[in-house]
Amino acid sequence: MTSDFEPTGGIHHVTALASDPQRNVDFYTETLGLRLVKQSVNQDEVHTYHLFYGDGIGSTGTSMTFFPIEHARQGRVGSGQVQTVAFLIDPDAVEFWVERFSALGVDYAAPETRGDETVIPFRDPDGLHLELVAHPDAPAGNPWEHSPVPDAHQIRGFFGVTLALHTAGPTADLLEAMGYARVGDIDAARTRFRADGDLGFVVDIIANEERGRGVPGAGTVHHVAFRVPDDDTHEQWRQALIARNLNVTDVIDRKWFHSIYFREPGGVLFEIATENPGYTVDEELAALGTNLVLPEWLEGRRSEIESKLTPLDISRPATMEADQ
Repeated sequence: MTSDFEPTGGIHHVTALASDPQRNVDFYTETLGLRLVKQSVNQDEVHTYHLFYGDGIGSTGTSMTFFPIEHARQGRVGSGQVQTVAFLIDPDAVEFWVERFSALGVDYAAPETRGDETVIPFRDPDGLHLELVAHPDAPAGNPWEHSPVPDAHQIRGFFGVTLALHTAGPTADLLEAMGYARVGDIDAARTRFRADGDLGFVVDIIANEERGRGVPGAGTVHHVAFRVPDDDTHEQWRQALIARNLNVTDVIDRKWFHSIYFREPGGVLFEIATENPGYTVDEELAALGTNLVLPEWLEGRRSEIESKLTPLDISRPATMEADQ
């Protein structure tokens, strides 16, 4: 597939499945120091939260989101899924994060070298496979002033994702059409693709024909979204994907962006989302994430929806101050 229009500009957001919503908030805000930039609900299952985390201003390319389903079954990562989500940090932040993870009892592994990067593998409380990638191209970012993590060491946004597939070929072709150039083999198992831009610019593929299919559930990724600048480019991509015989949805208004969804040839659910209007379309910047917000088409059901959601405590205990 080739195109005469703008390629996707990297990762827009990644959405994963979790279990306990309060535990999810505590880990991503208190441990990782991300900002809760939006409290809403899964628009396809409105009695489940949709929680969005990001940098200090909710920038595109920094947003890790979750559908936390209380008492959800545990998922199993396998073929046809995102295997790992990787965040960018500054190279000087590695020691800080190792010490922080150790002090807070996070499930992590010792830093390892992968090409010119230092990688800290870790898992969240639901077992989601995550990495901190210390990369020389990490941007300065937009730190969150109330984070328990010092500005210089805060997560800057996405580095990328690793896809677990049976075979790489058709997916590799699609990624190249989307603007991810093939870099080559990083190691014996991993093939890298890189886009322009400074956030969400890497997709790695690990292909293994003998690996079993993944099982959705807590601790697995639901989908990965790639960003485009505007609605015109969005529609052009939709038509291009239809021409490729991929089963693409109609455009869906998610209030903060417009979305289309499809399964790439290896089975991973992809989304293409617009950069605008963004998270401040319905909240002031200073108030992001402080209240449950609903798109106007769900506002009439607010009382019903709120009655089915467990209230969240989003106040951060002063136990890990930013000067530690």
